[in-house]
Amino acid sequence: MADIPVSERKSDVVEENRLRYEDSGSADEKPGSTKIEDATAASIRFEGLQPPEFLRNMSAEDREVLEVALKRKIDARLLPAIIIMYILNYIDRNNIAAAKLAGIEEDLNLTSTEYQTSVSILFVGYLLMQIPSNLLLNKLGKPAIYLPTCMILWGVISAATAACTNAAGLLAVRFFLGFVEAAYFPGCLYYLSCWYTRKELGFRTAILYSGALISGAFSGLIAAGVNYGMDGARGISAWQWLFIIEGVATVVIAFACFFVLPNFPRTTSWLTDQERELAVWRLEEDIGEDDWRGSKEQSFWQGAKLAFTDEKTYVLMLLTFCIVASGTVTNFFPAVVKTLGYNSTITLLLTAPPYVLAVIVTYLNATHADKTGERYWHIVGPMSVAIVTYIIAATTTAIGPRYFSMMLMVPSVYSAFVVALAWISNTMPRPPAKRAAALAFINAVSNCSSIYASYMYPNSAAPAYTTAMVVNCVTAVISVLTGTAMRFILVRLNKKLERGEYVKGAINAQAGQTASDFRFRI
Repeated sequence: MADIPVSERKSDVVEENRLRYEDSGSADEKPGSTKIEDATAASIRFEGLQPPEFLRNMSAEDREVLEVALKRKIDARLLPAIIIMYILNYIDRNNIAAAKLAGIEEDLNLTSTEYQTSVSILFVGYLLMQIPSNLLLNKLGKPAIYLPTCMILWGVISAATAACTNAAGLLAVRFFLGFVEAAYFPGCLYYLSCWYTRKELGFRTAILYSGALISGAFSGLIAAGVNYGMDGARGISAWQWLFIIEGVATVVIAFACFFVLPNFPRTTSWLTDQERELAVWRLEEDIGEDDWRGSKEQSFWQGAKLAFTDEKTYVLMLLTFCIVASGTVTNFFPAVVKTLGYNSTITLLLTAPPYVLAVIVTYLNATHADKTGERYWHIVGPMSVAIVTYIIAATTTAIGPRYFSMMLMVPSVYSAFVVALAWISNTMPRPPAKRAAALAFINAVSNCSSIYASYMYPNSAAPAYTTAMVVNCVTAVISVLTGTAMRFILVRLNKKLERGEYVKGAINAQAGQTASDFRFRI
């Protein structure tokens, strides 16, 4: 990773920051560390970085009050909007599963293979657009415009699914839906990393991903209501009403988001000058380098090159791929739950509890991961539970054990996935273009599993779906092994940083420093 040269700080500024850390401590102290050790590390980190003028003579207590107020202001504007946007993003992507129970196969005369292809083809467009979209977002620096615009487009395309009359039309609509939806999730991951420090990112990522989990619960409830009360209304089938209602809701919410979302810290107009300077300084302080400065400094190809030449990218890619692959059951969750033997309405209602539990588990897991600064066990633990659930699902068709396994499948995979996403940003902190490319690339490759997974859930495989459950179990095991390998790699690199050796992809020591205080989170 290319280091940004900085000039040496004056000794009084270094000492000032040392005292600040001695007074306030660190919110995410490593086990066994002391405030004095953190203060010493902080003095190394701040060498060469110049804090805003108004912060230099501010006490630690006043700074904390100001920073808490800033985070609350940012959270209030950013988090509710991106959660609602992601709820609709996920609903519009996955409502094809509920549409199956509402009769789309019969109305469009789809074969089992054609339906499975309509599910998988979305991810082809989704994969193609993620990296270009994230690099473009980084270049433009206007997420408050870019993301809602993409949202309007995918809402229109989703609603247009109701007009499909055959397999060809459905396949075309699904491809373009994935192409446009690709902008949102990796864009939001990068977006969050431009506002929050590493110790804050896991929790915010969990908050974002709670949108997917909430959508899983609500989409089943909405589909049940539409299927029960609107089938045939005005001559329109229930599955068509499903796409129309959810697509129109997406467009309406997107227009509102134009007036709510912030841009990047340097380009957000509703922050005061002091708040803007503090928002930028928090990120500099966290890593030891500046983050997003301006669109002229964001190189498409340089960021991609740095990401693709960092071996950690590929380890994290395999880890994330295997977690997502083990969770592809969620793309067909209504069909899997239907194997319990209940009617369509009850089946859709039974899909909600696992997602509600997933919201709670994911929140607790991510919060604890941020509080402790630990990543590995917060990924490996849930994935170990996932392995057990897939073994149960593959070996029994009894209603009690099978639904018990379904209840734990969703929480275990999603809670691990959220922490893994934060681990990516933590491991590739700078420059922003590299982080944007890495997040998009890893997320794109990880979703490749959704292309082949569609063919593991044919109607003929019900009720056990043994092949699918075995494959999910194997990929969960590989994710545990890959996470373990990533931990060993980062521990080794941290030891090199402690010795003052150069580490590619890290924030290395500057001239005059014996070692950088930057450490990869493990």
